[in-house]
Amino acid sequence: MSLEDSQTEAADPLDAWRQFFALERDVIVLSLAMFAFSLSFQMTSRYMAEYMVALGATGVAVGLFGTFGNVISAVYPYPGGAISDRIGSRYALTAFGFLATVGFGIWLAAPLLADVAVGPTNLAIVAIFLGLILAQAWKSFGLGATYAIVKQAVPPSQLAAGFASTESFRRTAFLVGPLIAALVFAPFTSASDEVVFAFQLILVIAVAFGVFGTLVQHRLYDSSDDSFGKEFEGISQLLDDLRNLPGPLRPLLVGDTLVRFANGMVYVFFVLVVTDFLAVGLELPTSVPVVGNSLSPQAYFGLLLSLEMAVALLVMIPAAKAAEHVGLKPVVALGFLVYAVFPIMLISVPEGGVGALSTAGVLAVLFAFSGLRFAGLPAHKALIVGPAEMGAGGRVTGAYYLLRNVIVIPSAALGGFLWAGLSNPLTGEPILTGDPVLAFTIATVIGLVGTGYFLVFGEEFEAYR
Repeated sequence: MSLEDSQTEAADPLDAWRQFFALERDVIVLSLAMFAFSLSFQMTSRYMAEYMVALGATGVAVGLFGTFGNVISAVYPYPGGAISDRIGSRYALTAFGFLATVGFGIWLAAPLLADVAVGPTNLAIVAIFLGLILAQAWKSFGLGATYAIVKQAVPPSQLAAGFASTESFRRTAFLVGPLIAALVFAPFTSASDEVVFAFQLILVIAVAFGVFGTLVQHRLYDSSDDSFGKEFEGISQLLDDLRNLPGPLRPLLVGDTLVRFANGMVYVFFVLVVTDFLAVGLELPTSVPVVGNSLSPQAYFGLLLSLEMAVALLVMIPAAKAAEHVGLKPVVALGFLVYAVFPIMLISVPEGGVGALSTAGVLAVLFAFSGLRFAGLPAHKALIVGPAEMGAGGRVTGAYYLLRNVIVIPSAALGGFLWAGLSNPLTGEPILTGDPVLAFTIATVIGLVGTGYFLVFGEEFEAYR
């Protein structure tokens, strides 16, 4: 189909699923790989703070782990694209899938090193940091290419619907992954040794899905259309892309960066709020085999994540369609607002609940509310790539995310210091007293500033006016 022909057809948010069930081989291969690695990373990364604390990590170490992940998210997309150009998509996808699977394996083996001291921590925590270098390889690969493909495939006025299609497929794994984690955690208590063992079982599942995704890509992907030998033009090309970001993207970038910085301060600690700060499980109306009459906080957190993603899947497509009538900017602003206010709402949950709702019930309502932040995601992506010239969508997207993610890098470390406190390394005297409420409050303030900036200065994409 020619580009002109493809742009005359309306974007169909269910197209990804229709293509999958139509058994088009490359769609099946890439969709299965996307599902496998998204599921593996989602059901492991959201529990990583709990795993680290059970292995002896401090809140500061957890925050530094989040910041380390931000560094990887910032620097991987550009070299990932260059590698793909040099060796072809089939071998690049296989290599990145293999590396991610090895990363999950390193996390799995980390407890074997917990007795080896390394300065103020232990070798298990160091191994978790090293494992992240590999585990995040597939997740951060090909970001710009995905945006460019969608931009070329749908009319400009329906970009949000096009992104809703790809996001709906990928985030189905985000729904299933935490459910699997909840089932694994269900028979165990909150004791550290049981948390470690349960998470290792989850990592075994992640490794299995990683092996499956890697083999599917390597054996079934059709590489006949791969191109080779394209060279990355160097730092000068990257600097040009950063300098030449379309004007309408700049207020979006400022607001988005502030909102993501705020979220980055506390995101890695959400699991600890539920499992440690509030320590809330779920009382079941009847006894369930193996589980009994209640779910541990760790198992309940998995259900909360799945509830959040179920709401996200329900609202993304309607929100994308609504954007065609009200514009992209209001829908994006709604997502920013939910991002901003969720931290203060979460940390402020009263122990006794609210009215007829127990604490567990309040958390369920809050995580359902958090799912609304994904309503703005397709519109957000459309607003990023929409102003780019045809053929430059990948570079514009890569430059945008590189700049945003570099600025966001220290956010989790800052959140960790606010959460756990900071002491003078020479005297041991406290410099800052840790306070989770303070960390989450500051995050919300920064997020609201970013949301307000975008509402005042953000521009609408011309095709949606």
